[in-house]
Amino acid sequence: MYFLALATDFDGTIAHDGVVAAETCAALEQLKTSGRRLILVTGRELPELLRIFPQAAMFDRVVAENGALLFDPETGRETLLSSPPPESFVARLRAKAVGPISVGRGIVASWEPHQNAVLDAIREAGLELQIVFNKGAIMILPPGVNKASGLAAALRDLELSPHNVVAVGDAENDHALLAASGCGAAVANAVPAVKEMADLQLSGDHGAGVAELAGRMIREDAGLAPLPRHGIRIGVDRQGADVLLTPFGGNVLIAGGSGCGKSTLATALSERMAEKRFEFCIIDPEGDYVDLEHAVFIGTLRSPPPAGEALKLLRDDAVNLVVNTQALHRHDRRLLAAAVLVQVGRLRQRTGRPHWLLIDEAHEVLPAKDEASVGFADEGGTILVTAYPHAVAADALRRIAVVVAMGRDAHETLACVAKATGAARPTGIPVPGPGEVLVWRVASPEPPLCVKISEPAQFHRRHRGKYALGDVGSFRSFYFRGPDKAMNLPARNLYRFIEIADEVDDPTFEHHLRAGDYAAWFRHVIRDEDLADEAARIARDTSLPPQESRRQIRKAVWRRYAAPAEG
Repeated sequence: MYFLALATDFDGTIAHDGVVAAETCAALEQLKTSGRRLILVTGRELPELLRIFPQAAMFDRVVAENGALLFDPETGRETLLSSPPPESFVARLRAKAVGPISVGRGIVASWEPHQNAVLDAIREAGLELQIVFNKGAIMILPPGVNKASGLAAALRDLELSPHNVVAVGDAENDHALLAASGCGAAVANAVPAVKEMADLQLSGDHGAGVAELAGRMIREDAGLAPLPRHGIRIGVDRQGADVLLTPFGGNVLIAGGSGCGKSTLATALSERMAEKRFEFCIIDPEGDYVDLEHAVFIGTLRSPPPAGEALKLLRDDAVNLVVNTQALHRHDRRLLAAAVLVQVGRLRQRTGRPHWLLIDEAHEVLPAKDEASVGFADEGGTILVTAYPHAVAADALRRIAVVVAMGRDAHETLACVAKATGAARPTGIPVPGPGEVLVWRVASPEPPLCVKISEPAQFHRRHRGKYALGDVGSFRSFYFRGPDKAMNLPARNLYRFIEIADEVDDPTFEHHLRAGDYAAWFRHVIRDEDLADEAARIARDTSLPPQESRRQIRKAVWRRYAAPAEG
């Protein structure tokens, strides 16, 4: 379920002449039975509202006085969301014969044509107040107080995100409400300006339109979401059209060999998420995202992340989280990741957050060889990143709706997902050009698209230092000699070290790794204790084949010293 709440105006929306039809109440009750929340957002003062509409008790929260007051019908708790109106200002309005006047906890209300007198009173009193119009009514409030600010307070109380809310209204003061939601709807009797800005124009007027909307939320759910508002841009196709990923409708696989730019793409996507205020969580087994902007990090090379702290941070609606598990052994990483996945799943069911979950090194977190322990149930909003899609659990692959295939192994990636999902293997696959990837929507009969991917604004590897491209001198260089000392290849900096490490044979590479030579050079020459510790950890893991140990050493260096993008 994507849309978790309905926020509705009262007068002119669920109510006609102050009366809410029994059919409208029944439709709202049915929507609440589906597991969704109800929020009433009105310009009326609370005592009057409760007197004419006792059914307000069905709502989880009531925002009254056009955003100035928050009310919890279950507990009776009232929270004033603005400063109260100054008595001297109200007296000044009465002295100008403005009337009738209604004074609430945070609002002063009157009617047209007194707006000029109200403006004069504000100017004379030297106050910073705003006037909001609503079908002939004049509402006077502190600046920044409106239905959107009231809705935000209600959502904080309910631990919900605006992205997961549908809002409906009819009048001028509903503009902010609709704009602050994940989908804005206008009943048929709405003023033209509200209809024009709404995402949905309902055929029914007043309560009939709200009942229509409630039924559509139950039947269509995320199908109501406007794609430009909910999609994050991965890039553009060859026709110049934006290609979007959405946090609903299935998961995403980003796959390709080492060095093809998977992590760079993932970083760019996280930037798009932050720009649109989508909350994300990244499970980071190898420390690839330790410098990511717009995020909070737990876990370091030496200290594993506490699972309890991860959940606490996820519950904070302002936090994007990176869970760095590189301090743990692979088995423990998997256990911690499984615990986080369970908690994220529960949190998403209740709050819709985090909207996006990115799992790097997905073949480690969701391994095919340990399928029974995976427990992966997400049906949307999850991005799996891996160099080895064949090693990812089949159940996770079956839930893939979009494949982003990168590098030389793109065709094998598509074939792997087609086999796992039972989809027909795509045909007519175009050849990607420089900077392009293949994007395949698994359920679509159309062939994959060539997409020019968006580059991140932040540079994914930031720590370019003097040891990356400089010269440590012949005496301090690393020499690849091998177990029989049959060669003598010097590496005068880290980039040259990586180049030679990729070129030498397996016995030579493994000899220096297991002897601790790499860790010693990193520690005593490069003077990078974290890099040395990681090299020592890789050396201790005798289960790693040479190809994998090379990859991990390479990634450990690139992660810290800003080599070309490595996935």
